[in-house]
Amino acid sequence: MKRSIDWSLYLVTDRPLSLGRPIEEIVAAAVDGGVTAVQLREKECSAREFVALARHLKKLLTPRGVPLLINDRIDVALAAGADGVHIGQSDMAYRDARALLGVDALIGLSVETPMQAAEAEDWDCDYLGVGPIFPTATKSDAAPAWGLVQLAELRRTSRRRLVAIGGINASNAALVASAGADGLAVVSAICSAPDPRAAAANLRRLIEDARVRNSR
Repeated sequence: MKRSIDWSLYLVTDRPLSLGRPIEEIVAAAVDGGVTAVQLREKECSAREFVALARHLKKLLTPRGVPLLINDRIDVALAAGADGVHIGQSDMAYRDARALLGVDALIGLSVETPMQAAEAEDWDCDYLGVGPIFPTATKSDAAPAWGLVQLAELRRTSRRRLVAIGGINASNAALVASAGADGLAVVSAICSAPDPRAAAANLRRLIEDARVRNSR
């Protein structure tokens, strides 16, 4: 049976934004600070290097109970024994990814429009990566921003777990959590932070405080 995952604070790695520090160092510090899921995103390295890095992170994360997902590359996820993948609208079709990875794998799907989100309601994906919520420089080809109002509307209509991404940082994390996101995915807010552990701890606190306020 697939285990229940806490998507509260989801780190998406980015080596160019990591201030020259090893990804393993950033991930370890971020998890110590409260990150609950990690996506390894590598756009330029070789497949061999990608698999080696994924295996290293898997060994680091498994004892901590934190899942490792691979961005785009199903072959890398299979080779490294990762917990799953995150795929976008131009990647392998969701049903094909599920057929290759099996029912126990975690699969997240990016949705950039309400129409894409509605289509995914009939699929058994583990979460929808909704974004960008705010304009972001991290992804040069990002779609127009959803904004908080549209995110809240999707929360009212969707039965899927929603992981918000795009322009999220300490200044707006509480607002995104309050809009109904099950998780907040961040890149530069942790990867570029002088102290990734402290940055993760602060974001996690903001998320939990927002949830407490919303529950009153």
